[in-house]
Amino acid sequence: QVQLVESGGGLVQAGGSLTLSCAASGIIFNVNAMAWYRQAPGKQRELVAVITSRGNTNYVDSVKGRFTISRDNGKNTVYLQMNSLQPEDTAVYYCNRNPLPLPSWGQGTQVTVSS
Repeated sequence: QVQLVESGGGLVQAGGSLTLSCAASGIIFNVNAMAWYRQAPGKQRELVAVITSRGNTNYVDSVKGRFTISRDNGKNTVYLQMNSLQPEDTAVYYCNRNPLPLPSWGQGTQVTVSS
């Protein structure tokens, strides 16, 4: 059974930092590209960052230079280091495979950035 468990969110002031973690089980983690997505209130879920099985990364323009995605294949875990957080980064953050997200999304982790 596939399971994605996100953690590490919280409330932070603008300019602050958070590191999110996502533990995956039930998939062959090291052969899959993984990604972080986010969904703000009233908005559609958007792709934030991707890391391939080889460690190549890509980011949406709005987070380039501020967020860093990484992975530990030994722990089946993907991370998102978020620096210089802004109120517009407030959202529920999810991880999943990319492309072709798995149908069973995790519960996500809430990130709230106060101005």
